[in-house]
Amino acid sequence: MTTTNIEFLAAEETPIGMIALRRRELLSEPGTVITEITLDHEFLMSSYNTASERALAHSAIEMHGGSDLDVLVGGLGLGYTAHAALASEQVSSVEVVEFLPPVIAWVKNGLVPLSSELMADPRFVVRQGDVYAGLAESPGRRFDVIIIDVDHSPDERLGEVNGSFYSDAGLRLAKQHLEIGGVLGVWSYAEHTPFADALRRVFGEVRVEPVSFYNPIAEEDESNWLFFARDP
Repeated sequence: MTTTNIEFLAAEETPIGMIALRRRELLSEPGTVITEITLDHEFLMSSYNTASERALAHSAIEMHGGSDLDVLVGGLGLGYTAHAALASEQVSSVEVVEFLPPVIAWVKNGLVPLSSELMADPRFVVRQGDVYAGLAESPGRRFDVIIIDVDHSPDERLGEVNGSFYSDAGLRLAKQHLEIGGVLGVWSYAEHTPFADALRRVFGEVRVEPVSFYNPIAEEDESNWLFFARDP
């Protein structure tokens, strides 16, 4: 991986570590500028490879098949999952719950590539909160589609309290927040058979889909994994 011209846009200490936003040009692809988020100086996400985040939203909405859908997205990041949901004419609202206030501020202040498009869409709402804690509570508003794009995988989580979501009990609680026929979609960088099995014990229909691509930054082939579940 060869890079140059790194520009640090913002950084702030958070309960889970130092989170930073940076922009850099790839020396291997002159003129290609990417935006990244790091956590404690370790790579977290990038604007360069977003195929799996977009597919997460597209496939969940397609699996539902309805219209006037209310979508809940856990995790804002650089906004690609929410943006993909908003691209669908089937969607009437997208509510994003983001745990880290700086990430919300970066989008609202125009520091990420999709800021202007997200903030200009009246269907888009973002609020600070813990999506996992919300899904563990009794439901108030229910959603047609719930998308979780927070952790690296069910085993590699960004917070200490997230683990219960991936259990049978946690999934049953989350399921209560879905409308009838609603779809749950979860992103993971790795395949995870125990989580797929838990989904099958709780939901009537489960799909596990890999999204494979060549990552020129890491100079290797990669696959991310998408989990979808609903009751037919």
